[in-house]
Amino acid sequence: MRYSIFAGGKRLRPALCLAAAEACRGSWRGALPLACAVECIHTYSLIHDDLPAMDNDDYRRGKLTNHKVFGEGIAILAGDALLTEAFAMAGRAAATPRYPQQAMLKELWEAAGSRQLIAGQVADLEGEGKRISAAQLRYIHERKTAALLRCSLRLGGMSANCPPARLQALGDFGRRVGLAFQIIDDILDVTQTSEQLGKTAGKDTQAHKATYPSIIGLEESRKMAERLTDRAFAALRIFKGQARALEALAAHLLRRDR
Repeated sequence: MRYSIFAGGKRLRPALCLAAAEACRGSWRGALPLACAVECIHTYSLIHDDLPAMDNDDYRRGKLTNHKVFGEGIAILAGDALLTEAFAMAGRAAATPRYPQQAMLKELWEAAGSRQLIAGQVADLEGEGKRISAAQLRYIHERKTAALLRCSLRLGGMSANCPPARLQALGDFGRRVGLAFQIIDDILDVTQTSEQLGKTAGKDTQAHKATYPSIIGLEESRKMAERLTDRAFAALRIFKGQARALEALAAHLLRRDR
């Protein structure tokens, strides 16, 4: 568990959670248990995603994948344990007047559950080696990637007792940024080296997986990511300049090279 959770990575989801709390005039300390919870769920999903039965990858975050170091059985159990620990961590978050603990936990279990994160992974596996449409690919990315990003932001807002309109805005921002994030991942997979990415480059092409560049082309994929990011910025207007950290994180998505 420690090997994968402390292997590095962008920590984007917890960063978004903490930044959302501060944008809603809350404390990052109050959001910290929820930020740690989403990072545990994200890391568990990576451990399982790298397994031979799934994406079968040898490197993650510049290091050997969990199953390459500890074996498949221990890797599965490490992922299971991180998923369980996530809910223990989230249960330590303090309730707020608008959002009881149950509401926060519901946000987390829905994002990680069979209709979001798991549904996206199932559709991703079923789509391997097949010609799928842009709409089907969007379905995968919205669930496999965007759902947990959206959840991270909404949990940050909940920890700060934010009004419903701002919570809705955080969710809209998260969905758009999450999809842009995955499109950029698709682009980097075909334009960067394994050393630059910290994971195996060209893996999606080798596995005959559909990507945005393979369906709509590289340049149009870049334009789509830019449009989604612009729309994400628009969702934050309700914060009237109080969400600069979130804006900075979204802008980073288009500039990153790994």
